[in-house]
Amino acid sequence: MRQRLQQALFVALCDKAFNYLEPGVSIFSDTLPGDSILAEINPEKIAPFKWEIPVGTVPGMRVHGIIYADEALMEDIRQDKSLLQVANGATLPGIVGASMGMPDIHFGYGLPIGGVVATDVQNDGIISPGGTGYDINCGVRLAGTGLDRRALKTRDALRRFTDSLFAGIPSGVGSKGAVKLGGTEMEKVLVKGSRWAVEKGIGDPDDLAHTEEGGCLEGADPAQVSDRSLKRGAPQQGTLGSGNHFVEVQYVDRIFDPEAAAAFGIHQDQITVMIHSGSRGFGHQVCTDHLERMKSAAGKYGIELPDRQLVCAPFRSPEGRSYWGAMKCAANYAWANRQCLMDRVRGIMMDFFSMGPHDLGFRLVYDVAHNIVKLESHLVGEKEHLLAVHRKGATRAFPPGHRDLPVDYRPFGQPVIIPGDMGTASYLLRGMETGMAETFGSACHGAGRVLSRKAAIRQARGRSITRELEDRGIFVRASGKTSLMEEMPEAYKEVSRVVEVVHRAGIASKVARMRPLCVIKG
Repeated sequence: MRQRLQQALFVALCDKAFNYLEPGVSIFSDTLPGDSILAEINPEKIAPFKWEIPVGTVPGMRVHGIIYADEALMEDIRQDKSLLQVANGATLPGIVGASMGMPDIHFGYGLPIGGVVATDVQNDGIISPGGTGYDINCGVRLAGTGLDRRALKTRDALRRFTDSLFAGIPSGVGSKGAVKLGGTEMEKVLVKGSRWAVEKGIGDPDDLAHTEEGGCLEGADPAQVSDRSLKRGAPQQGTLGSGNHFVEVQYVDRIFDPEAAAAFGIHQDQITVMIHSGSRGFGHQVCTDHLERMKSAAGKYGIELPDRQLVCAPFRSPEGRSYWGAMKCAANYAWANRQCLMDRVRGIMMDFFSMGPHDLGFRLVYDVAHNIVKLESHLVGEKEHLLAVHRKGATRAFPPGHRDLPVDYRPFGQPVIIPGDMGTASYLLRGMETGMAETFGSACHGAGRVLSRKAAIRQARGRSITRELEDRGIFVRASGKTSLMEEMPEAYKEVSRVVEVVHRAGIASKVARMRPLCVIKG
């Protein structure tokens, strides 16, 4: 009995703590084996916006490390242990190309947030939960509307609209949604993802074409999911959660690429909606369960790891296949979650503006996944290889002409959505050929933190973040008392600098910039 009570208390604490974590950050120790050589990691600039950690910097490196950054961002990156995590990632069996860090890189669990590694699944390549992150398929979707900025031109209208959104969107620690999932319905969500929602009349069939993977990874295996995961996920479908998740209503303030913007349905002064959420407690529990199961896999398969947080197993092993099947369930849960959230936002907007769906013109531009492993074909040398591409806080960014893109977007490349902090701006980009050749078609996923949550809270004491933002014309609502302090603008890198790096490095090209009008935080 005592042991069961201890286990229940531990799970309850994990449930609560998860809501305050950035996806991919452990609630446990952030100490990292290899700290003694951290000072020796001194990346060399080998090209504009490109830095190298040579093979041999950490014992066992199979490939080099590559970081995309300018000089100012590199100074920020040197302040934490993410460079060591890039080097450690280069030791993973089956890794090809390089262990990479995007310009928003910062310390995470296992791989850094903003990290990308790809392993050859046909040549002993591994799969790693720490290379994916706790909040599996944390991601962002961008929707356009038929409204322009004049629809919310007064402060009173903007304040009332913000209150309507906050009242109608389930958010915050332990939030529960209106979507109730019994046993059979829960399994359908895990197998079908966004398709389940659309079949239920939640959104439109066109939404699926403009969602990465059509909103569903095929072959999800609910048998690999624990009862605890199911219990945590059942009440949370259609909820925002807390931490850095948000619903943000914006307006387009600059167009960089008119032709691509028009193809994506984006125009000057248009009101847009950005939704950032993931697989909630369900995905966190899936990651936790499989990290535990893989603890013994390294010894079993003779894998030497510089960091126990990189526990992994060969992709084709029983442990690897089990995690792969469960991870796809969590990814599908997250896509359904964002689909439900978007439909909720659409309904709130129709009520507030007294408009039908045609007049509102609400349309999904695209939905991108972060924190995910995808099986993709990529050129390694002169041959195509099937790779398990781990994107840990990174966005898929496929180039023009790629067969996996929607037909209407194929001439322009994949939309790449880069949210900033709630006080600055967000960006829409499109994938480019250089990214496909150098980063396995991957780009950054946001601005990236420069302050830990604790440091942000300390710095924000005595301030009213809400009032500061309202003075700038941005209305914010949050469930948690400390959420706005943790997520204040100064906690993040300058998003325009991060975006400029991927743009000028040729990874993804700028299309449009959006400024916030109102933000709902958990």
